[in-house]
Amino acid sequence: MSGKIAVVTGAGQGVGRAIVETLSADGHRVVLVGRTLSKLQSVAAELPGDALPLATDLTDAHAVLDLFDTIEESWGHPEILVANAGASLAAPLVDTTDDEWQHMLESNLTSPFRCIRRALPSMLEQRWGRIVVIASVVAKRGERQVSAYSASKHGVLGLVRAAADEVARTGVTVNAVCPGYVNTPMTDATIAAMSDRLDISTDEAATVLARRQPIGRLVEPSEVAAAVMACVDNGAINGQGINVDGGAVQS
Repeated sequence: MSGKIAVVTGAGQGVGRAIVETLSADGHRVVLVGRTLSKLQSVAAELPGDALPLATDLTDAHAVLDLFDTIEESWGHPEILVANAGASLAAPLVDTTDDEWQHMLESNLTSPFRCIRRALPSMLEQRWGRIVVIASVVAKRGERQVSAYSASKHGVLGLVRAAADEVARTGVTVNAVCPGYVNTPMTDATIAAMSDRLDISTDEAATVLARRQPIGRLVEPSEVAAAVMACVDNGAINGQGINVDGGAVQS
């Protein structure tokens, strides 16, 4: 397992950063993908192993193709893909615009699809590969104020399940990790929006989110990364949506 080429999108902070740190500590060569090169370079500089930071916009179809071309020219064919990059939106359904709806689909469903489609052929040729998509517990249940986000995450979980069945006998696995509310900058933005909407302090809003999870706290990024590594290390895990939410959605 050591020395595999691993691509992680959304690698500049939060869950993505925790994933690249864990992969690197485990001996893998990590490609860090995100929008802001300086963030990626900062994370890469602290990793114990080889790291390749590449900035791109994954909602651009041509940029995805160029990204994988660059990776292959620099290091070779990726063997691990963690599609972590995404976006969130909190708004009542009736206030959600067409542009916001489309942005959720592009960021959380279409971009992972394009990355998987581009990475998969070489994995199939090598008869070994690991694909993990970071979804959400709202890929499994509806929740108020996040209709567009929930729809995009339901869609990406369906993509994972279909792809996993398609490649099940090839040595490639495809899984999703479905976190609850994680202690990340994205959740900080959710807390700030809740504070404004409900006219409460940010501390009170953070408490509201924490209480939605039976463990009474936010999930830590390292706990999500551990679930990703379980999918990477175990070839018998395939087609799963692994909840990391403190028991909020029980399988």
